[in-house]
Amino acid sequence: MKRTSSMVMVALMMLAACRRGERAQAPATAPDTAMSVVDSFRTPESVLYDSAADVYLVSNINGSPLAKDDNGFIARVSPEGRVVALHWIDGARENVALDAPKGMAIKGDTLFVADIDAVRLFDRTTGRQLGSRVVRGATFLNDLAVGPDGTLYVTDSGLKAGTSGFAPSGMDAVYRFDPSGNAVAIISGDSLGRPNGIVVDGSGAYVVTFGSGDAYHLDANGQRTPFPKPPHGQLDGIVQVPGGPFYISSWEDSSVVGVTPPNDMYMMVVHGVESPADIGYDTRRHRLLIPSFLGNRVEIRPLPVMEGTRTMGR
Repeated sequence: MKRTSSMVMVALMMLAACRRGERAQAPATAPDTAMSVVDSFRTPESVLYDSAADVYLVSNINGSPLAKDDNGFIARVSPEGRVVALHWIDGARENVALDAPKGMAIKGDTLFVADIDAVRLFDRTTGRQLGSRVVRGATFLNDLAVGPDGTLYVTDSGLKAGTSGFAPSGMDAVYRFDPSGNAVAIISGDSLGRPNGIVVDGSGAYVVTFGSGDAYHLDANGQRTPFPKPPHGQLDGIVQVPGGPFYISSWEDSSVVGVTPPNDMYMMVVHGVESPADIGYDTRRHRLLIPSFLGNRVEIRPLPVMEGTRTMGR
């Protein structure tokens, strides 16, 4: 009897020790907090999360969005908010052509950057320039996205220099690149409302507009279908959580809102960020990455859990 009791006591002590060990191996972590990164950015237009390198890429126009001045640059920022390399890719270097970089996308080992009338190609690891793809007739290439099949898309906001700033060029368009690397317009015309941000899934492309404040879906043939219109205009960036909500930035309201189809009710997610441009999404930490175009900073904001949200860690 005594022996049985002793064995039970030993078993209980071992179980308690195991539980203490489990707690020691998985300590509680503090909740993610908002961060503001201010470190010599110059007109930051887009933030892209490179999941392979676990780093944020920030495109800096550094002047006029229309100026072919070859002084644009791309910075690398750590998820902790530290600028790892401010001028990682720098148009000021002799062997780099980069004027006014805006939207970015990654396909394989290549970083693509929209730059006025061309898409620049760089090695995603070293930053070495690999070439350029000129888009004939383009005047204001803005955002890029890669579809599930590897097809690259780019928007043209249809703007040019005018006497008092920007003026419409009438070249509004959404392009996709064919297997030969040539841009083919899937839809064009000034009725597109200055297409800006774009995200692509298996059904086609979702586009938000800066001019009209509309959002719409484009199928493979360029057929346009309205998407629930956000509550405020001057729309810039759009990202989608895989299998979950869309998030859209608005200059008019200095905000980012979210919506989960088929529900068409938008939820306020972030407010009070001046000129929120082409937003990014950190798939590992479930964060929004918001460049403040006029504020020369990047806001890092943890996302609330919305119905339908599914975080895809890598």
